[in-house]
Amino acid sequence: MIVVGHPTNMNGQESASMQQIRPFVEKLRKQYPDKEVVMFDERFTSVLAQKAILDAGIKKMARRNKALVDEVSATIILESFMNSIQYKK
Repeated sequence: MIVVGHPTNMNGQESASMQQIRPFVEKLRKQYPDKEVVMFDERFTSVLAQKAILDAGIKKMARRNKALVDEVSATIILESFMNSIQYKK
């Protein structure tokens, strides 16, 4: 299974960035037909990632690294997804 963040606005509607993400998801589905590609709500993950990075004591310059924020956000999305399916069982 491949989990991809699903960017939505506060009202639940898809954000403008879905224009780039939708083709990426379709490409994944074609490239890995044996894998389920799941989109999962990613609201607030950047904020949570910034907080986690700050709480971890990462220095100010490193906190500005968008790649680090994206990596931590992806971890939060995956962890949230796994928690959501765990509680559905």
